[in-house]
Amino acid sequence: MAEQFDVVIVGGGQAALAASYFLRRTGLTYVILDNGAQAGGAWVHGWDSLHLFSPASCSSLPGWPMPDTPEGSYPTRDEVLDYLHRYEARYTPPIRRPVTVGRVERAGGKFLNIRTNAGDFLSRAVIGATGTWSAPFIPDVAGHEFFGGTQIHSAHYQIPAPFAGRRVLVVGGGNSGAQILAEVSLLANATWVTLQDPVFLPDDVDGRVLFERATARPGQRRRHADRRLWRYRHGAARTGRPGARCLPRGAPVRAHDGYGRRLARRTGRSH
Repeated sequence: MAEQFDVVIVGGGQAALAASYFLRRTGLTYVILDNGAQAGGAWVHGWDSLHLFSPASCSSLPGWPMPDTPEGSYPTRDEVLDYLHRYEARYTPPIRRPVTVGRVERAGGKFLNIRTNAGDFLSRAVIGATGTWSAPFIPDVAGHEFFGGTQIHSAHYQIPAPFAGRRVLVVGGGNSGAQILAEVSLLANATWVTLQDPVFLPDDVDGRVLFERATARPGQRRRHADRRLWRYRHGAARTGRPGARCLPRGAPVRAHDGYGRRLARRTGRSH
């Protein structure tokens, strides 16, 4: 017989832990179904040098602050994992792992049936907190099956050493692409291909600024955050952190349109 809950959370990363923190106050019955073998969600699979884009003070889960890092540096993957492990130990949310959810379907009436490899669960609501790591998007590039080199997604990247001395094409203009390019280009002949010409954040605009802008009350702090965002939007600074902090000097950056035609070329600069 299927177990029954008011809410089922699918996924066991930071989004699931945040939802759990507030659900535990409601008196509703709930369970977290995580297909991972341990705490940490997608951070377990991140590359070795991965770090947050915000200081610890702006990256905490509800209820318990993330410990500060030395000199206010951005938390590393291992520091985030340690925090998530200790957060779970502190609040002991009702997590079942490893449990893989196959599908969610209507069970008639007010209930949903969550089908898993550990049996069925019934609930009145489902919170999807699976993230994107388990289903990375890989574009269907014509002819890719004939390429004899290595092809990997950022979800499966770990360290730059295997690419030393090789020609590497990093595709994608997000934080992952920028961070991977920043370290791979130190060892390899790396080129960054993006759909649009990259726009780099000023050195003083990071996740902290966005957090301040979203949470501050009217006053000096909010005006300060607005001023830094205004500088970014109006192009006051174009070099610095693209979410990856910075690019090594001389790293080639190419922007293309959707048909492969080159639109621009830009060289990253270090600070």
